[in-house]
Formats: sequence, C-alpha cells, structure tokens
Amino acid sequence: MSILQSPLTRKLSAFVALSRTDLETLARYHRRGRTFQSGHQMIHEGQRNQSAFILAEGWACAFKLLPDGERQIVDFQIPGDFLGLRSILFRTADHSIEAVTRIEASEVLAPEIFDSFSDAPRLATAVLWAASRDEAMVVEHLVNLGRRSAEVRMAHFLLELSARLHLVGIGDRSGFECPLTQYHLADALGLSAVHVNRVLRHLREEGLVTFQNGRVKIDDLDGLVSLANFDVAYLDQAGPFIQ
Repeated sequence: MSILQSPLTRKLSAFVALSRTDLETLARYHRRGRTFQSGHQMIHEGQRNQSAFILAEGWACAFKLLPDGERQIVDFQIPGDFLGLRSILFRTADHSIEAVTRIEASEVLAPEIFDSFSDAPRLATAVLWAASRDEAMVVEHLVNLGRRSAEVRMAHFLLELSARLHLVGIGDRSGFECPLTQYHLADALGLSAVHVNRVLRHLREEGLVTFQNGRVKIDDLDGLVSLANFDVAYLDQAGPFIQ
C-alpha cells in the first residue's frame, strides 16, 4: 500500500496537509511490519520499554482487567490508529491491548517517534491532534457510561465507529463491516451481553440500525443521530486545519 493511501496518512491529513517531508517520515514508521493473530495480547498493562504500533489492517481493543477478572474495554482501535503511544510517553503501559481480529501493524520504537518529531514538526502536530482526538473520544465514552441510556449509548457508539471508519476509507453512511461480538460491546458499554442483544433488537425494530452477520447496516441515519444526539464535531475531521 502506498504511503499516500495508508489509513494513518488519511487520518492525519484530516488535520494537517502533509508535506513531502512529513510523508517521507511517515514512510519510515512503516519499515517494521508485524502480524498478530486474533486474541494475541500485543501490549500488557505494566509492561515497560514498550514499542508503539500503527494499525494497518484489522481491529484491536484497549482494556483494563479488574482484580475480580472483569474487563472494561476503554476503546477499540481501527486502521490508522496508534497502539501504545501513551505507553511510550509514560514509560509503563497503563492498559493492555489485544487483537480482536488478525492484525497487520507496523512496530515503531520510541527513538524513531521522538526523532521524527524533530525532523517533521508539522507531523508532530498531527500526531498530537490524533492523541487529543483520542482523549475527546474517552470523554464521550465516560458520558456514555455515566449518563446515557443503553439505547442512546449503543447508538452513539455505532455512529462514532462509523465516522472513524469513514475517515480512513472503510465503510460509508450506509454501514460498515464490524467484527465485534456482543461480549465486546458489553465490556465497552458497561452492559451485559443479554442487555446488548436486547438493545440491538430494539434499535432494529425501530428501523434505526441492524447489526447482523458481522455488518452494521444503518437503516435510518437521521433517526439514529437524533436518538444519540450525536455531534461529530468532537472527532474534528472536517478537513485540514493546517495547510
């Protein structure tokens, strides 16, 4: 895949019009390809001297494991996302990351990232934007868990995924392929798997969205947006802010 067409380039280009130097630096990020199978734990909480990864194909999830064995998924990673960037900056991983599907990723070492920020400051600004965008999503996830009903929670989550995937050229306004199980959704949304099933059935019966056979089909986009009170502005992907 050309660096111009890579999911990471598509994503960062939503904030910065990338220069030739930026693109050359991004290409160096992709020199060390890795493949991980579904279920492989790529990053362990508490791990030190961890590499970061750039996801090219497949899905992953970031999670915290509680003492009683319960899992809280804090986010899902899709192509174009960094995995473990915060772990490099913090020196110790504060969460774990597991492959949801088979993954193609590029491993990036901490010195490579820090050196690239000196070589391409505009690219560094774009990476900061991506990290800030991730933080904005965490804020919305907190609101989801704390204040939104189960139906609104699910609707907002699916619309966020749709917008994120569309940015990197995967899926469109009508829907997207989604490998997540009801157990993934339960661990992310603070619901039981039985409740997830009930919520998805209700949204389908209302003619809003259908999630079957690994595909999310958005049947009534305006209705789903209205239910979730979804405003895509927090994802900040309207176009380059820096030319």
